[in-house]
Amino acid sequence: MAVHTGPSVAPAADGTPVRGRSRGAGGPAGKTRPPGGLRRALSVHWYAWTMVAPVVVVIGVIIGYPLLRGVYLSLTDANERNVERNIGVNHLPATYEFVGLDNYTDALTGSQFLGTLGWTLVWTVSCVSVTFALGLGLATLLNRRIAGRSLYRMLLILPWAVPGFVSVFAWRFLYNEDRGLLNKLLAGGGIDAVPWLNDPTWAKFSVIAVNVWLGVPFMMVALLGGLQSISGEMYEAAEMDGANARQRFRHITMPGLRPVSTTVILLSTIWTFNMFPVIFLLTRGGPGEATQILVTQAYKFSFEISPRDYAQSSTWGVLILVLLMLFAAVYRRVLRKQGDTW
Repeated sequence: MAVHTGPSVAPAADGTPVRGRSRGAGGPAGKTRPPGGLRRALSVHWYAWTMVAPVVVVIGVIIGYPLLRGVYLSLTDANERNVERNIGVNHLPATYEFVGLDNYTDALTGSQFLGTLGWTLVWTVSCVSVTFALGLGLATLLNRRIAGRSLYRMLLILPWAVPGFVSVFAWRFLYNEDRGLLNKLLAGGGIDAVPWLNDPTWAKFSVIAVNVWLGVPFMMVALLGGLQSISGEMYEAAEMDGANARQRFRHITMPGLRPVSTTVILLSTIWTFNMFPVIFLLTRGGPGEATQILVTQAYKFSFEISPRDYAQSSTWGVLILVLLMLFAAVYRRVLRKQGDTW
């Protein structure tokens, strides 16, 4: 049997043999550059990009422009008196000036920002911790076969179904020092009325309680879904091996809930850090500045004080964004070190 080791020979159109290479057009004689990743994605998934493009444009207009505008204003001394405005038929041009990073320096070295940041961190950690603990406990109870389980689920989800501002106004009525239901119940037991929203310490406790009330249903539903995804055979095998309820919860339930819990903790942290309605509608940051968090203080700079300080408000807004981005980056790094992907 003959073995062909030379170059391939192919007949031309007129029948004349033509020597060529077996590598084809991709060889050195006809080397072509493969398309880049972006070009290949656009050519293959052009329809998906076309469908997504309007959403990207809308998000860019709604979020991108205000964000860039806020960053720019944070580098100026813009306030109510020097921005462009119309007074009757008179048009006044903007006279604010570029000041660089002076606003950030003043914010980070001043006591107001650091003090507000301290309470914001306490508020966030307290709300997320209590919400997660209660949500996990309720989810564990509802994951068992108990009578009226569907009714209990519906009742526990109810605070989530009610609009947030309605719940906050209802709690504000309950907290009323003179006519509130809570103080009437205390008076019936011979206990003096509690200044729920008029004392700094009680006000902090009150806003945390309301935010936990609003956040528990979401946490419970998410963790309940995670519990139902854990195979029951694992619990049966652990029980046969002699593991008690505490050991099963520690070594099966918590590891099984890790993918869900890491996500809901991150979301709950971001939402709570920026939870404007509860603080603003319940206490407006009072009494004094006791319950003021970063986002409500930024709102106060821009809409409540006179003259309105747009530069300071934008500075605080940018710092809030940076803090949350740093938290998300560190959170992701910690998860990756633990072997989780996010």
